[in-house]
Parts: sequence; C-alpha cells; structure tokens
Amino acid sequence: MTAAADPDAIALRDRFMRAFPAVALVIFLSAVDQTIVATALPAIAASMGGIERTSWILVAYLVAATCAAPVFGQLGDVFGRRTMLFGALAVFFAGCLGCALSTTLPVLVSARIVQGFGGGALLTLAQALIGEAVPPRDRGRYQARIAGSYAFASAFGPVAGGYLTEGFGWRSVFLTLLPLAVLCAALAVRLPHVEPARRGVRLRFDWSGLGLFVVMVASALVALDRARRLDPALLPLAGGLAVLALVAGALLLRVERAARDPLLPIAVFAEPSIWRSYAVSACVVGAQVGVVSFLPVWLQTVRGLAPGQSGLMLLAMSVGGASGAFFAGRMVARSGHGMRWPAMLLPVGSAIWAGLAAYAPDLPLTAFVPLLAAASFCSGSSFPVVQVTVQTAAGRERLGAASAGVAFSRSIGAATGTALIAAIVFAAISLSGPGTAPAFQRLVAEGSGFVAAMGPEAAAVLRTELAEAFRMLFVCAAVLTAAGAVFARRVPLQRF
Repeated sequence: MTAAADPDAIALRDRFMRAFPAVALVIFLSAVDQTIVATALPAIAASMGGIERTSWILVAYLVAATCAAPVFGQLGDVFGRRTMLFGALAVFFAGCLGCALSTTLPVLVSARIVQGFGGGALLTLAQALIGEAVPPRDRGRYQARIAGSYAFASAFGPVAGGYLTEGFGWRSVFLTLLPLAVLCAALAVRLPHVEPARRGVRLRFDWSGLGLFVVMVASALVALDRARRLDPALLPLAGGLAVLALVAGALLLRVERAARDPLLPIAVFAEPSIWRSYAVSACVVGAQVGVVSFLPVWLQTVRGLAPGQSGLMLLAMSVGGASGAFFAGRMVARSGHGMRWPAMLLPVGSAIWAGLAAYAPDLPLTAFVPLLAAASFCSGSSFPVVQVTVQTAAGRERLGAASAGVAFSRSIGAATGTALIAAIVFAAISLSGPGTAPAFQRLVAEGSGFVAAMGPEAAAVLRTELAEAFRMLFVCAAVLTAAGAVFARRVPLQRF
C-alpha cells in the first residue's frame, strides 16, 4: 500500500493541514515581530529622542518573550494550547496597539513588554501545537516546514520594516501587525480540539518561581546589553546585575525543586537528552544571531557594500537555514535518527566559519555567498531535531514546558552570543590601533562619505585594520557551532 493510500498517513496529513495554516501564521507573526522593529529604530529615535536609549525597545521585548515561554507552556499543558493561543493573541494585539499609540519612549517600552509577552507565548504555543498533532517520528518533517516559515519571516521582517517606515512612518510597523493577529485568531478557530494532558489537575501557579525567573532573566539580559558596549562607566552596573542574576538563579533552583507545580520542571530539564538539546540550540542560535547582527556592518565597512546589498546577503543565510531544517526534518522522518544529522553537519558548519575567518575579506562575493548559505544549512539542520528530541523526551504531559525551554534556550543563546561576539569584535577593533575605534564609529554613522573624505590610502589602512578585527566574528561563530556539535553528539536520545 502506498503512503498516499495509507489511511494513517492520510489522517496524519489531515490533522497537520488543519493545524498548519494557523500555526505557520502564528510563527510568521512572532518571528516578524522580533525583526521588523530593528529597521525602524532610527526613525523612533528621531521621533522620541535618544538613539542610545532605543536599545531598551529590543531588550524589553526579549525579556518579556523569554519570561512568557514557561508561563504559557505550563498553562497550555493544563488548560489546552488552543485556548491559551487566543489569550496570547489578545495580549499581543493589545501590545501592538499600545506601541502604535505611544507618544513617549517609556510608554513605548512598556507596550513592548506587553507585546513581547504575547509574542513569546505565541512562539511557544505554536511549537507545542505541532508536537500535539503529530507523532514523534513524523514531527521532524513538519517541524521543518515550521522552521522554514520562521526563517522566511526573520528575513522578511527587516525588509518590510524598512519600506513601511520609509513610506508610512514607524507607527505603521506596529499597525500592520494588528490585522495579522486578527487573521491568526480566525484561523485558530479551525484548530482541532485536543484534551489537555493534565486536564482536571488543580494548578497551584508558581508565583515565587515566576518572580525569581523574571529577576534572573531581566538582570542577565540587561547585564549583557550593558556589557557588550564596552563602556567602563557601565561595567560596574553590568557586574552587579550579573551577580543578581546568579543569586536569583540559585534561589530559583531551590524554589522549583520544592514547588508542587513548578514553572520550570527541573526534573524534566535535568534529563540529559533535554538539557543537552537546549545547549545545542543555545550555541547554534548564538552563532547565527551574532553573525546576522554584525555581518551587515562587516559588509558595509570592510567590503564597501551598500545597505541594500548587505541586506540581501542575509537572505542567503535564511535560505540556507530553512533548507537545512527541511533536509534534517525529512531525514528524521525517513530514518528515525535525530541528532545524527546535526552531529554530522555542525562540524562542517564550524569548519566553514573557520575558513571564512581566514579568507572572507579576500573572497569574491560569488564564493562568499554560497559558503554563507552552506554554513547556515548546517546550523539549520539542528532546529527541527532539537524540537523533536525535547518533545519526545519530555512526553505529552510536559510537552508545553519542554517546548518553552527550547524558546528560552534560543533567547538566552541569542542574547549571550550577540553580547559575546560584540565584546570580542569591538575589543579587537580597539586593539587594532589608537584611531581605529573612533574611525569605525564615524564610518558606521556617516557611511561612505566618511571614507571618501579620508583619502584612498587612509581608507585602505582603515579597511585592512577592520578586516583583521572582524575575523573574530567568524572565529566566534566557528567556536559556538563546534560547541553545539559536541553537545549534539552527547544527546542520549538519538533515535525515535
């Protein structure tokens, strides 16, 4: 009997297709929301003043999204993910509307907290909904499609944000998300109703755990944001916040072990297949987001590309990452092997990043772009595998909490990777020469006009010094990807 005529295969496909439109759009909405604002930041700063304070718009969202993941993961396990999805969409809608109507930066940051809480919940619930609808071995194939939606949205966000801001003003960035949220709610009505795995359980919400978790995450992310600027005046604050995060984390572990309904089920997270999968996710996402954050700067300052051209280079990473996710998902479905694929491909990706560290400044773009896509292909192979491994190891009763842990590991990996790469790259720039760092700051602010005013010889020297410093961008990506490969090889659950 062919797969097309197999009643089980038909039923599986029908279940997935009922869930996919809503889940894919929710993933798209959440991913776009994370990236679409970046290109609007200069316009927001011009409108409200203080370019140095606009980083709070991003940090506030990241903190809220990270904290929302375990909350909605637990609530989804008890009350049903379909029900909680409507609540998350309502929170997200309110946050978008608040951002669009903001008149001061503090109000905008407050609205971004609400928006981030809704956005983080959407991402967590969407991933868990796929795990709920599809058996473990088939999840890789379908998670790959979801990963493709996420990759496309991440690349589409900055482009859409730039055009919307230029044509209609920065408020249009948030207003555009409102009808998408309404459409998500309309599609979510078609989601199949599934009885919650912990239905009937009287939940004693872990408020103490939530409070400590918020303190830990907020302190850690703000400390990383301050530290990456390498401003001596900010280092004491960053150090104090880092200590606060460690203390809150230690207290959180103690509270969660004693809680009846822990926000973070430590016993689940301590399972080797789960925490090592989280480590794979954190390392790979840290490398990818770090490169995405600084590659446009490298392309514009070292290679002399225009902003639009450098933006197109990121599409190579998105296409490569989505292709890698699709490939790994198909291989998981066919073979039943999970971490085998990232364990084989991540070392290749690390080698490519190392090669770019050595040769990228001199490579023609016709060679650089395929290598960039290939490295992202290798990294993308881990995305669906991590989700499937974690969801399978956790079981249905803790599926939401385990999926929330994946979102948390990605957020922490992105923040830590970006801060680490920023600190190392900017330290390398400062060590290149006494005038390199100030010249680099002016080059970023003024663009090609500053280079033209320097004269050809001085410009060539500056670009050579920056090229040497920015090698560390690719070195860091190679090290983080290699670390992900080590963890992937050590995940006990290798076959589904």
